[in-house]
Amino acid sequence: MGIDQILAAVLGFSAALLAGQFVIPYLRSQRIGQNIRNDGPKSHQSKAGTPVMGGVIFIIAAPVGTLLYCAVTGIKVNASQVTLLAFPILYATLGAIDDYRKVRTGRSLGLRAREKMALQVLFAALFMFFVSTQGRGSSIIVPFTGAELDLGIFYGIFVIFVVVGAGNGVNLTDGLDGLAAGTTTISLLGYLYIVKVYESLPNAPALSTPVLAWIGALLGFLYYNRHPAKVFMGDTGSNALGALLAAIAILTRTELVLVFMAGIPVIEALSDIAQVFSFQLFGKRILKMAPLHHHFELLGIKETAIVRAFWIAQAALALVGIFSMAYTG
Repeated sequence: MGIDQILAAVLGFSAALLAGQFVIPYLRSQRIGQNIRNDGPKSHQSKAGTPVMGGVIFIIAAPVGTLLYCAVTGIKVNASQVTLLAFPILYATLGAIDDYRKVRTGRSLGLRAREKMALQVLFAALFMFFVSTQGRGSSIIVPFTGAELDLGIFYGIFVIFVVVGAGNGVNLTDGLDGLAAGTTTISLLGYLYIVKVYESLPNAPALSTPVLAWIGALLGFLYYNRHPAKVFMGDTGSNALGALLAAIAILTRTELVLVFMAGIPVIEALSDIAQVFSFQLFGKRILKMAPLHHHFELLGIKETAIVRAFWIAQAALALVGIFSMAYTG
């Protein structure tokens, strides 16, 4: 990675810091604040009213960082870079609708489950259609083997599953100050290594610049989102980050590696699914509260300690993901 490419991260970081100075006061002035569930951890009640929809900060900053970098260096923006900027913004609109409903109804629940799922599938299908026009093909890399598996006609369904799963996983992870932004930043650092080392992967050489810009933008957002958070990303941000991770995986054919690269969102989603199934089948909850980070909160562990532990766990999982690529040519 050339030293000049670091400029993309610096520009994304600077744009996020600057955007936060305008976005956060605006959200406060419009009383776009977080509604807290009554059945959640009591420590969260103090967070009521904290500005939400703060994901707008990095959604603005990452494209600005990428485009400014390209303008300064004279590099032309290609289709894969546009995808990594535009698709998260598209998916963020779904989260924005959800956030807006929550704020205006004064409840912690926004879109109905079936409404949200229908829109998620629709946007994922649109993404699949766009990728198919770019000659993506239908093969995926099998971790730890270097082999490729051609899913054929089933690839479209697989892509929808990956996009929807990633979006919901990051959404569930976004429950503590800095948790979702931090774990996603670590995931992106892992993917940055992969696209730089394995340049034979589809689209890899072009993705490093927007990935760096997203890393910088998220670090800038973390300045405001670290404990105690001055702003929350909301579903606007978590949907965008889920779409971002899914898009990187799909463009590089590393969808199965994403299980490790986004390991914490995967674990959070599985914990939520397990909780529901356990209660439905046996009438018992296996966790004090789902997703998993809330269980640890209710065990009396400090929020900052949980976030640090999850960051470390995500770093370890990302290393496993990187190692799984060792047999790839």
